[in-house]
Amino acid sequence: MYINPIDTSVALKNLRKKVAQVESALVIKEEKGQVRDPILETAYKDLENLRDQLQTAQEKLFQYALYITIYEDEVAELDKTENQIRNMLESRLVYAKTAMYQQEEGFNSTLPLGTDRLQVLNTMNSAPLSTTFPFVSADLTSDKGILYGINRHNNSLILFDRFSLENGNMVIFAKAGSGKSYASKLEILRSLMMGTDVIVIDPENEYKYLADTVGGAFFRISLTGEHHINPFDLPVPHEDEKPADLLRANIINLVGLLRLMLGSLTAEEDAVIDKALSETYASRDITAESDFSQITPPLMSDLQTILENMEGGANLALRLKKYTEGTFAGFLNMPTNVSADNRLAVFNIRDMEDELRPIAMYVILGYIWRLIRRETKKRILVVDEAWLLMKYEDAASFLYGIAKRCRKYYLGLTTITQDVGDFMNSRYGRPIITNSSLQLLLRQSPATIDLLVQTFNLTEEEKYLLLEAGVGEGLFVAGLKHAAIRTVASYSEDQVITSDPEQLLKIEKAKKELAEAEAKVI
Repeated sequence: MYINPIDTSVALKNLRKKVAQVESALVIKEEKGQVRDPILETAYKDLENLRDQLQTAQEKLFQYALYITIYEDEVAELDKTENQIRNMLESRLVYAKTAMYQQEEGFNSTLPLGTDRLQVLNTMNSAPLSTTFPFVSADLTSDKGILYGINRHNNSLILFDRFSLENGNMVIFAKAGSGKSYASKLEILRSLMMGTDVIVIDPENEYKYLADTVGGAFFRISLTGEHHINPFDLPVPHEDEKPADLLRANIINLVGLLRLMLGSLTAEEDAVIDKALSETYASRDITAESDFSQITPPLMSDLQTILENMEGGANLALRLKKYTEGTFAGFLNMPTNVSADNRLAVFNIRDMEDELRPIAMYVILGYIWRLIRRETKKRILVVDEAWLLMKYEDAASFLYGIAKRCRKYYLGLTTITQDVGDFMNSRYGRPIITNSSLQLLLRQSPATIDLLVQTFNLTEEEKYLLLEAGVGEGLFVAGLKHAAIRTVASYSEDQVITSDPEQLLKIEKAKKELAEAEAKVI
């Protein structure tokens, strides 16, 4: 590819001549009474527009040449590849010609010598010329931050500090098996090295080995698990916060949780729930004037008791009963016994029933949000399989609220999903993306690519890159900067973060063999 700028004064001089020629042709046709020529009229308008843009320095003219040398082992394969390239170019209205009797000059022109021996030049202005550079692959290397991967276009390192942008939020979109969890775990591991705390909501038990390796806390939330979170917990207020506001906010969050648990609520039921929640707190002597550091929060069974004795609450109490005495009693109706005061805390919900997963994620998010508000420090919150939440209005609203407010608490939210459709169908999907300064887009399926192109304003070339990307390859978007990325890990990192079942089995086997060998030595 050869690009040579044309002096603007020379270009304007030539354009004036060309405009005069076209204008004369139009006048002659008009004087002869001939039918107007749309091609000439369009050319005249385009020339005038280009001349205006050159005079105001909005555009520049260039001489552009593009040469392609094709390599194959056999002539038949060479012809086949040539036809494929021709068809691809012609489908985009680009017509290629063979350099007849100039093969040597053409070959030398494509060598890395910077010498154009063919001189087959086209004059182009800046706008169409920019399409020959499909990626605005700006340098994403900074003095601080972590390594996200390698820029596939120039092999530079993509070193970036997510907290240097207007917010530290990030979204990761990819189809299953594209390496989204691998990329997320790689960022977590490197962030921990840089002193950032990380909290993860893990729906598929993919982060346990990482947590065990770095000495993190791992909580298995299930109906029969030993770890519990009480959604009625209240945070201790900061100096600039009022207890009344915190109590009101938690009641609003509990109303959202109960909508998930009980299904849709009528306006009357909603009012009954709101009143019952206030009375439930009051039954434990918790009011807006209470010292939240000295309270014992109520349980879900306390709310059921209040509802049973309230007018209009009997039916709600009956629907709530399966969460206090029935099948799901081992999940929500317990005091909190987890402490996520660790550099890495992972909340695992793999063993939770499918219908309870969104509820579990909502409860865990509520606990994490209270933890974050209690102490401001540099943290990353990773929500894997976020589409589970986005299917429910109240859960999606809660996640959006965190995305919008987390910057105040030095928190970066990472939202990971493979179901782009469900995520974007929520009215909170696009606002969460808007409030995320970083986007990592890995391999996509044809069914969802057009939605991504529309959402992220991707070029045609970026679209095809995402369709054809390998595992761990994709597009890294930081603000207005786009870069084709390939995530890379060292051998030691790969052993810690891999999600490959075959590799995990080998690691587990090696650990057992090592343990047996050590036992024999002892």
